[in-house]
Amino acid sequence: MTLQQLSYFLATAEHGSFTAAARSLYLTQPSVSEQIRQLEAELGIALFARAGRGLVLTEAGRRFRPEAERVLADVERARESVAEIRELRGGTLSFGMFGTASAYLIADLAADFRRRHPDVRLRLVGLNSSEVADQVRDGALEAGLIVLPIDDRGLDLRVARREELVMISRDPGRVSAPVTNEQLGEAPLILFDAQYGADDPMRRQLVERAQRAGVALQPVIEVESMEAAVALAARGLGDTIVPRAAFAKRNARSLHAVSFDEPLYDTFAFIARRDAPLSPAVRAFIPIVERRLDRLAETALYAAGPSEADG
Repeated sequence: MTLQQLSYFLATAEHGSFTAAARSLYLTQPSVSEQIRQLEAELGIALFARAGRGLVLTEAGRRFRPEAERVLADVERARESVAEIRELRGGTLSFGMFGTASAYLIADLAADFRRRHPDVRLRLVGLNSSEVADQVRDGALEAGLIVLPIDDRGLDLRVARREELVMISRDPGRVSAPVTNEQLGEAPLILFDAQYGADDPMRRQLVERAQRAGVALQPVIEVESMEAAVALAARGLGDTIVPRAAFAKRNARSLHAVSFDEPLYDTFAFIARRDAPLSPAVRAFIPIVERRLDRLAETALYAAGPSEADG
């Protein structure tokens, strides 16, 4: 039994003859009558009976008709549900973001996407990059924007851009010149993403630099959020390290920023499950992320001004 046969059956029931049904379907009469014959053979019972020059439903045909209508209606609903996703008229986009994105990126991304696609629900999950990678790999998230390095087993990865990391301090004297690796080990550091510790991508870079200089990286305060780290630095309790774009967006007048003498970067990358097709919503979302990252980079460049030590 095929959907085509059900469609031909309903057209014949409605029009009362094979000829009229074929005309409504833009087919030939033999094509319709042959499909009905095959359907009756499969069911083992006649669905139509001759009545003068036309056809009427048998008792079996009358019972079969609402079931055929239900099946075709279900198929149409299934097609429409897929069309909503394909045409961005519905569905949910589940996308992971590295944890610090919430401080300067997620709100703008949500606004940009919803303006373009108001019928698509948006689920932006902020986690440490290592956990975003795990959830994309496990299928809990469809794709994500993370900071390298991560464990990329089973993932497709595409680098998006690099973002400079800067040291910020309330004391301008501590950020009057680019920070050396040796000074990194001596600084009163406030680091965020405390839960992830050595698994955090930025922490891994900092530890590597400290080790090369032969010093230990020993933060004086560890907190979960970048916002908390910046707030503590603003109170003079230590120095912290943030993406320049995040610092520029905060416009924190009480804080001063400086680069590292060996520039330090966050490298952003898009990830998705290897060989898994991306949904139309994700394909529409990624260019929005790229444009927003470009704008943030322009803001950070402007904020840096002529002196790297300007805050």
